[in-house]
Amino acid sequence: MDTPKRLNKYISETGFCSRREADTLISDGRVSVNGQVAEMGLKVTDSDNILVDNKPLKSKPKRVYIAYNKPVGVTCTTERKIKSNIVNAINYPERIFPIGRLDRPSEGLIFLTNEGDIVNKILRAGNNHEKEYIVTVDKAIDDKFIHGMRSGVPILGTVTKKCFVKKTGAKKFTITLTQGLNRQIRRMCEYFGYEVQTLKRVRIMNVNLNGLRAGEWRHLSEAEMAEINASIEGSSKTEEASVDDKKRAGSKEKFAPKRNSDNQRTKDKSRQARPEKGKRKPGKKPERVKGTLSLNKKNGR
Repeated sequence: MDTPKRLNKYISETGFCSRREADTLISDGRVSVNGQVAEMGLKVTDSDNILVDNKPLKSKPKRVYIAYNKPVGVTCTTERKIKSNIVNAINYPERIFPIGRLDRPSEGLIFLTNEGDIVNKILRAGNNHEKEYIVTVDKAIDDKFIHGMRSGVPILGTVTKKCFVKKTGAKKFTITLTQGLNRQIRRMCEYFGYEVQTLKRVRIMNVNLNGLRAGEWRHLSEAEMAEINASIEGSSKTEEASVDDKKRAGSKEKFAPKRNSDNQRTKDKSRQARPEKGKRKPGKKPERVKGTLSLNKKNGR
């Protein structure tokens, strides 16, 4: 029996419209389920009779999983107004969307699908799915650079996870990540004073680019999908899994009150030095500086 899912998601998976557009249809009373006007949040299965404007939805399309060798210049977006969008580049007859992204100047392997759940499970940073890249930089690399890249680099308010990095040429290396931070490899290289010249993703999990030329795509095989599904079986598709552990720990540490003994002694001395209420120490009255206001605030997030 099919697992019940939210009505807006069910409608979008048929290719009828996006999830947001489905929300509008439901709120406008244009969707009915089993003869009753549907409400927001309703869950349905394939056995339910779903109508939009009194017309039945077409059956959900077969699930599609595509491996595409994205060339430089193709943009990983479904926005049709962007001429270089990845959907136009592939020109697939059904509605599909990319799993993750590759920067426009980058090239290599990217998955596309029409299934939302698998997108969430693969993308979450906490799920530790490997992605391998070949990178060329603008100057010769040394052991210090390789060690630094492997050990974790402070970017975007966090420290990158330790990863596999191997020098393969004077200015070339391979790197395997389990994160997907924005422009991660480029930012990591910039931290050490290097600029990325070429970046190519050659593997995602168990799928590689073997035999797939730039601009070509193919359907993932049943064997490849079986291995992917097995590897994500225990994966979370919630936002919690996408929070980097070091960033989460750092946030707690940043905002946690300090309770060490030195601070406590300082507070105690401060209390002892403070004059009793109602009494003022003799001395010159403090001068007030006109026209200035000093505020010490910390911005909360």
